[in-house]
Amino acid sequence: MVAGLIAGDDDWLWVAVEWSPPAFGEWLYESDGIDATMTVVLLVAALVKATILWLILLAPLRGPLDRRERALRLLLYLAVVDALVLWFPIALLPDEVDAVLQLALWTAINVLFLLVIRWRSRVLRVAAGAMFAVQLAGLLDYLLDELDLLELGPGAVLGMVWMLGGVAGTVLTIIGQRRDGRWSLGTQVAGWLSLSVYLLVILFNLPFGWSFVGSLELTVLMDTAGLVSTLWLASTARELTAGGGEPADIPPTPRWIRVGAAAVAVLPVIALIHPEQSPRLTYSGWEMSCYDRRSFGDVKPAERDAVFLCAARSTDGGVPPMFPDSLSDQQVLGYGRALCRAKDADEQKAILTRAGSERPAWGADPRELVHVCPEIVGAAQPDLLRSEEETEAANDAFVAEANAKCRDPWPRTKGVVQATANYFLFADGDHGYVVHDPDDEAGGDEGERAIARLYDDDVLIGVAGSTVLVGHVEDVIDLCLTVKAFRTAPPRRLSGWYQVTEVPIISRTGRLTVPEMGDGEVGAGAPMPNLAIEGKGRYRVRVYVRLDRASEEHLVVVFPGASRKTLKLKP
Repeated sequence: MVAGLIAGDDDWLWVAVEWSPPAFGEWLYESDGIDATMTVVLLVAALVKATILWLILLAPLRGPLDRRERALRLLLYLAVVDALVLWFPIALLPDEVDAVLQLALWTAINVLFLLVIRWRSRVLRVAAGAMFAVQLAGLLDYLLDELDLLELGPGAVLGMVWMLGGVAGTVLTIIGQRRDGRWSLGTQVAGWLSLSVYLLVILFNLPFGWSFVGSLELTVLMDTAGLVSTLWLASTARELTAGGGEPADIPPTPRWIRVGAAAVAVLPVIALIHPEQSPRLTYSGWEMSCYDRRSFGDVKPAERDAVFLCAARSTDGGVPPMFPDSLSDQQVLGYGRALCRAKDADEQKAILTRAGSERPAWGADPRELVHVCPEIVGAAQPDLLRSEEETEAANDAFVAEANAKCRDPWPRTKGVVQATANYFLFADGDHGYVVHDPDDEAGGDEGERAIARLYDDDVLIGVAGSTVLVGHVEDVIDLCLTVKAFRTAPPRRLSGWYQVTEVPIISRTGRLTVPEMGDGEVGAGAPMPNLAIEGKGRYRVRVYVRLDRASEEHLVVVFPGASRKTLKLKP
């Protein structure tokens, strides 16, 4: 180390003092090296760490040990080796591995502490067990975080609880060592000094943030203080013997100590209980389970609140959530029930504004509110109470009923293929329906051109290549549609029809059909046949239209034909 210092090798000095590769000293690559002050800090740390390391390497005391004592000594030395050597190869593994190993190691050590140390006080043992449980809860929270699972609570709050639990657990263990009598005063002093790690963490997080100490100095201080903790573990393992020097005439534990120990055990647990107004984000919009949006009838009563919370905090499509994350689960549910009782959209807007929503003007979707107040929303919209299966059955029944109202206008003239069904249009208006070649690669562009040509004249038919767009005369949301395909042109039969028009179409793939409803909102309510009965080639499409009060009926006849003319057979 001295040679490296004389040579001015900062890398070598860092490795000699910190026992870690130069890559861990990022400051070496972010600055011109170390200054004189940092050199002094490293040299002092080197002397202190060398002394501590010599004490750690002292041989364990001889003497018989029972099974529990041998296991505790072995695990304590394993923790020492982990702190000195194993931390580097473990750091090369995934963080989840380190979290599992630490949780397993310290669970075993804490359990054996409770069994091996002669506490001579039931209150002291129970208090120590409670603090050990808090420590292990911190390690479990770390593991859950690494596994991207639900954490135990807000990190800033619980981080302090875990740290205070560690302090209390160390203090109670040192008291237990003193009352046991097997551990020397030097080991107990090392235990008290090991609390300097927690002190440094607290000082670093104070408002002034230890501004008088740079990041490198703090790193060295923390590393040195951590080695004191390793010394305490090593000394505890070294002086662990069977029997041991039982202290003479230990007086009864004073009442204030028992009360203090009980308070130390209970206060961290109380700190875990958040007040009602604290935000508890049990269900958030970014959890994977929130992407499973089920119908109300498929959600168990115990899961309804969770479904609403997911929807209320959802940011799907990049839109802001209904409620901000600063509100607790209970507050969101309360606002949701208030929205259910709102008399109109203005009252809903006022509630959302009061809640701090970024989208108060949007109001609330009844499909989401139904999960928190089914008795209110269901009374106005009973269909929202259905399950997915019930909704599908109701839709099928609705489509079947609509299809049953449509009749074939040419029942005695059978086509090679034919079908009659209700054609559903968009409720807010639609251009109409298409007779097209669904497999034609040019169909998209030709569909756009057909829309542009739809309103060129009063026949409301747009033609472009393999697409014929047929408009509707009245402002309707559905119409009765019959399609028939013939091998030759059928009789015109114009009587009784409001309008009859014949236009050309081409099938480049051997298919011509009308879109079906399927899973969408528009389309024919029944399967439509392939009208290109002669395969690829040119065809003629004759469209019959007539009106009956508020309904509209269309008959589409397709047959082979090379003509490219548009014929207005009945304008």
